[in-house]
Amino acid sequence: MDLLNTLVDKGLRRELPTREEALAVLATSDEDLLDVVAAAGRVRRHWFGRRVKLNYLVNLKSGLCPEDCSYCSQRLGSKADILKYTWLKPDQASEAAAAGLAGGAKRVCLVASGRGPTDRDVDRVSQTIKAIKDQNEGVEVCACLGLLSDGQAERLRAAGADAYNHNLNTSESTYGDITTTHTYADRVDTVHKAHAAGLSACSGLIAGMGESDEDLVDVVHSLRELDPDSVPVNFLIPFEGTPLAKEWNLTPQRCLRILAMVRFVCPDVEVRIAGGREVHLRSMQPLALHLANSIFLGDYLTSEGQAGKADLDMIADAGFEVEGAGQVTLPQHRSEQGGGCGAHAAAAADGAPEGAAGCGTHQGAGCGSHADAGCGSHGGAGVCGSAAPTAAPETAPAPTAAPETAPASAGAPETVPAAAEPKAGEPRTDLVAVRRRGAGTDLAPNA
Repeated sequence: MDLLNTLVDKGLRRELPTREEALAVLATSDEDLLDVVAAAGRVRRHWFGRRVKLNYLVNLKSGLCPEDCSYCSQRLGSKADILKYTWLKPDQASEAAAAGLAGGAKRVCLVASGRGPTDRDVDRVSQTIKAIKDQNEGVEVCACLGLLSDGQAERLRAAGADAYNHNLNTSESTYGDITTTHTYADRVDTVHKAHAAGLSACSGLIAGMGESDEDLVDVVHSLRELDPDSVPVNFLIPFEGTPLAKEWNLTPQRCLRILAMVRFVCPDVEVRIAGGREVHLRSMQPLALHLANSIFLGDYLTSEGQAGKADLDMIADAGFEVEGAGQVTLPQHRSEQGGGCGAHAAAAADGAPEGAAGCGTHQGAGCGSHADAGCGSHGGAGVCGSAAPTAAPETAPAPTAAPETAPASAGAPETVPAAAEPKAGEPRTDLVAVRRRGAGTDLAPNA
């Protein structure tokens, strides 16, 4: 297909596809889908090899957000039955982060619900960053705290933060339909503040909110112009109790096309599959690894994710490898820009070939939550993040599956009807589960 050959050539040269080319990717047929994945996969492998970066969310403060983001379970007026708690103490957050790091994560994303941090909140998060870095040499820390005021990004950088996440979420033309308590320009301003402070910027989107193909192409082109080091792609989890609870617009095939379009438009940045991958990609998650080079490990902000061990098995079975702490995530030309992700890791990775590494230790792969402020995970959360204590097992114990047949008192077993299988195209509400473990609870996390 001429379109795909053109897009691969442009991706290898870091040339921006036209809007028409990006729209054409979204319009491809199911028959052409594997060709689309293969083409975008060539671009992914050129810049990132077969490495997959693991990120771990720690939800520092959950719920009770004053903003009205329609997609968020932590929003003002949300009736979603999520965990609600105030700030974790630095030692609690560090303990939570340790579980994800033990599971293979190299970046910790610290998220807090709310419009934006007060100066006291920045002090609190700075102490948390110090606690995590003191106990985990080489760990990357990304903060996701909402809209930043003047000077706050600089204070976070001085405290040791490597990156800051704040998502654009959707196109500028439709932003007012999703949120009214702040503007698209407010979000852009915060990403600029992070850049200017020397933080690696992370900014992404949420797909599945009822937007058009044009909206998706608009926001991804806007992200290309902002030039973040990482772009988290969230797929809406339609939480009951939120205005978008009935927006079940995605199929696994649609999600793969969106990820392919993002890779073509942003060929040399860390593309992260964030919230909603388990709900919408389902059994096609391994194919998505040919498009994205980064995922979240374990649970999200307010929703449960796939078991951490299942993530690791999936990566290995698909022929990929977990990116190590000593590897730089971003390609050399980005990591050497100074401020970009992996700038200081590049120095440690002496002579790493172009495209061999990437972000490594100073990447701004923020979170990517699709919650309110935006870490990059959209696990039903508000801003971003989910957590876990140190000594936690790699996976939370799975409940024992109920047998399909229950024994009758004396004779042949009585058949118990199995649950009806969902039909193709039906909303998969059975896959949406509120997080009840990890940060803010007494239960071991999923990491």
